Amino acid sequence: MRGLFFHMDKSQAPADLLSRTKKLLRSYDLRARKGLGQHFLIDAAVLEAIVAAADLNSADTLIEVGPGLGILTAELARRAGWVIAIELDNRLAEVLEKTLPGDNIVVLNEDVLGTDPAVILRGRAPGFPPGLRSYKVVANLPYYITSPVLRHFLEAAVKPEMMVVMVQKEVAEAILAGPGKRSLLSIAVQFYGKPGLVTEVPASSFYPAPAVDSAVIRIDVYPAPPVPVTDVDGFFRLVRAGFAAARKQVANSLSQGLKLPKAEAMGLLAAAGIEPQRRAETFTLEEWAALWRAWSGEKGN
Repeated sequence: MRGLFFHMDKSQAPADLLSRTKKLLRSYDLRARKGLGQHFLIDAAVLEAIVAAADLNSADTLIEVGPGLGILTAELARRAGWVIAIELDNRLAEVLEKTLPGDNIVVLNEDVLGTDPAVILRGRAPGFPPGLRSYKVVANLPYYITSPVLRHFLEAAVKPEMMVVMVQKEVAEAILAGPGKRSLLSIAVQFYGKPGLVTEVPASSFYPAPAVDSAVIRIDVYPAPPVPVTDVDGFFRLVRAGFAAARKQVANSLSQGLKLPKAEAMGLLAAAGIEPQRRAETFTLEEWAALWRAWSGEKGN
């Protein structure tokens, strides 16, 4: 079955990848599982864009989340030193073990949210060099676990240097949003890294086609957050409170979210130099950090 995999190029029509996908599904009597949000990418141009965005070389270690049938995995493995493919579906994991070419691929049949990158990178297969190292993440994420997976890696003790992820288009827009349209999600991602759009992906690029369009984004993870925060949990508790009452003036949101008298919330905003009439979606990271310093100083932390 290894012959099912061959090098793709930009000239391949989507029909080629569609036929390969259907052939693999028939060969192993598989069907896309809606409960796991499975949609297989059949657009060669998008696959090539993902590979290019990951900027791989033979020294790279890559964690791929949701490899599916392994068509992208094989291309990643041609360019990276090692690929660790984490697949929740046990039947797909069995297929990957049988069909993926090369000796530099490790398939883990696990829930990514239950893994620890630091443990994975110590070595999980014969020949895999043990020891912590830098790594990158490529993921075609089911929509229902997008935020948890992003948090899992961005908040990990050993963070990736880069993430290239396929997400729902609306989620990508939320992650990329600037002041005026920011949400808790955009603050959470931009605190850890700089996101950028790689390409938009129409629903027709998948088999079976989902109900919505997608986008590929790249997140370049910072060595340290761009704003000085000594208590990350406390910082995000404050940010969550700021978004507690959507589209309301931030003084009201903070009062509600932190369970403070409104006068105290107004005092925190004044100490941070922020107008109380503003809304949370207009704040910059620097303003959130200033507000956190005012709040943590008030608490005596």
